[in-house]
Order: sequence, then C-alpha cells, then structure tokens
Amino acid sequence: MFTAHCLPILIGSLPLTDHHAAMRLIEEHSPAIPLWPQLPKLPGEGMVRQFLSGFPGLQEKGDRFWIDTSCKDFEEQMTAFYEDYMGIEERGSFPENSRFCLGDDTASGFAVFLDSMNGFDGHTTLKGQITGPVTIGISVRDDQNRSIFYDDNLRDMLVKHLTFKARWQIEQLKPLTAGAPPIIFIDEPGIVSYGSSAFVGITQEMVADAVAEVIAGIHEAGGLAGVHICANGDWGPVLSSDTDIISFDAYFYFDNFTLYRELLCSYLQRGGMLAWGIVPTGDAEVLGAENAQALFDKWQNQLKRLSTFSLPVEKLHEQTFIAPSCGTGSLPAELAVKVLRLTSEVSKLARAAAGFDS
Repeated sequence: MFTAHCLPILIGSLPLTDHHAAMRLIEEHSPAIPLWPQLPKLPGEGMVRQFLSGFPGLQEKGDRFWIDTSCKDFEEQMTAFYEDYMGIEERGSFPENSRFCLGDDTASGFAVFLDSMNGFDGHTTLKGQITGPVTIGISVRDDQNRSIFYDDNLRDMLVKHLTFKARWQIEQLKPLTAGAPPIIFIDEPGIVSYGSSAFVGITQEMVADAVAEVIAGIHEAGGLAGVHICANGDWGPVLSSDTDIISFDAYFYFDNFTLYRELLCSYLQRGGMLAWGIVPTGDAEVLGAENAQALFDKWQNQLKRLSTFSLPVEKLHEQTFIAPSCGTGSLPAELAVKVLRLTSEVSKLARAAAGFDS
C-alpha cells in the first residue's frame, strides 16, 4: 500500500522556457517523486490549451482557441473520436500517435521527462498531471461563445478525452516506477467554485460525475488519483470523491478546509492522503519573507489542530505529502526555485520529526 511519508510532491508549472533545465530543478528538489514540467511561458503550454490537442472541433487563431461545432465535418470528427475511444477500451492499450497522447506541440516536457527517468534512480514513484474537466469545461468556449461544459455531448467527450490523457500517461510511466502506482494529479480549481455565477445552470451532480469519471479511469489504469485545488470554496465534492490525494493551499486556506470536519475525517480514515500546500506561491512578497523552519512550525501547528479531530499524528504523518500551494509558472524564476527548495527543506524537517529518516 502506497504511503506519503511526508515526501515532497510538486505541481508541474515552472516559469522557464527550457524543459531540460526544468527537469534538473525537479530532480534536485523532488527526487522521490519527479514529475514532468509544464512551462506556460511557451505557446500551447497553458493549463487549459495543453490538454486539448485531439479534441473534435478544436480551432486556433493566435493565442485564442475554441471548439467549432458548426464546421461541416464536426459530426464526422465526433464519430472518429468515439471510434478511437472504443478501440482503446477494447484493446486495453494506446496505439502509437494516439489523439490522447501528450505530443511535442503542447507537452514536450513529457518526452524530456521520460528520457530523464530512464537513467534516474532512487525515485519512489512518478507523477503526471492533467487539467480537470470542470476547469477546462468552464474555460473553453464553443463557436457560440458558450462554455462547453454546458453541452452534454461536448462535456461527455471532454471527460473521456481527459480521462484517456491521464491513462496514456500511466501507460508510459508504469514501466519506470518499479511496481509503484504512478500518480496523476487532476488540476481542478474550478471544482470548489460550484455555486458561483460562473456555474449558473450547472448542478453539483454534473461537477461530481465529471471528476469521478476521470478518477475512475486513473484507477482502472493502475494509477493513484490526486485532485489539486489552489482555490477556496466548497470542499464537499472533492472530500466525498474517490480520489487518493487532495492537494490544497494549506498556507492560506487551512482554516476553511477544516470547516468540513466530518467529511475530512471520513476521507482520512479511509486512507486518503493530503498534499499539504504549506509553501505559498500566490503572493511573491509573502513567499520572499518565508523560511523552511517557519513553514515547518506552521505545518506542525496545523497538524496538531487536525489531530484534535481524533486523527492520530502518526497516521497523519503517513498520509501527508509536503507540497507548494500551487504551481510556480507565474512567479519570477528565482522565487520559483525558492518554492522548490522550501518544499524539499520542509519535507526533510517533517520526515525527521516523524522518524522516517531514522
């Protein structure tokens, strides 16, 4: 059974333009659980566009992209999509150059990652990521300027598209993890925004079902599913889900997170893990003033508070990763490096306190 043991785990985005340089930073600061780098400064590597290649009706013009359902061959594109999907379901594996692969057009960091990991020793497992169906579905528009999440057919294709993007990663990573399950994070800040004006007409069931299908697909492929949320809002859907890991902003939103005491306790008691985002990334001034010991002390105080929920500290140690609160793609490079360094240093302090390195 996989346990977190206060290991460091990172979010993929970095403010660089060189995937090899990004991999060197990742290997240095998160050698136990390396991941592939996402570089949003490069065209096509923004968190929404990066996972849309291969989706029916995708159109682009400059930095703008949308789904054109009015194009004359859109129905043929939909049919081809479902034929590809069903073919993979029947075979249980992906053909070369599948529409669901991560290609060099938007995710060349994945190929660099695989190449790096072929000669890299000492890792516990490997991590990949996708952006979630709620966040993408609300962000991407059709030719009528409507969010595609509102359209039943487009939403169904999007969920299946992202599920197979995740499963394809697991198929690539499994041979390199020595039997440990690969981890796939679903970056889904949109899920906690349910109930806001952006979600008018969208039910909680639609949101929960979309994320649940992706999680189930990751599990079926032999991976562990994580849901990364750097926002604040309704934590009920994700705490009630079948995800294995919840990545949250503990620096700013720990108090809000613990308001869901009953659901949180149930989640942890069934073995769910927390990627404790104790290293702040959203405010450069706050980050600049922080150090590893202060962040470790803050985490210790939060841990003690959580233990008052009748959750043993020893078990919490086993079910905790130390993480940044979010990715670093929008930070200056020197501060991004500081985030990675602090995550590593806090993890070392936490592992020593828990007795994992003795």
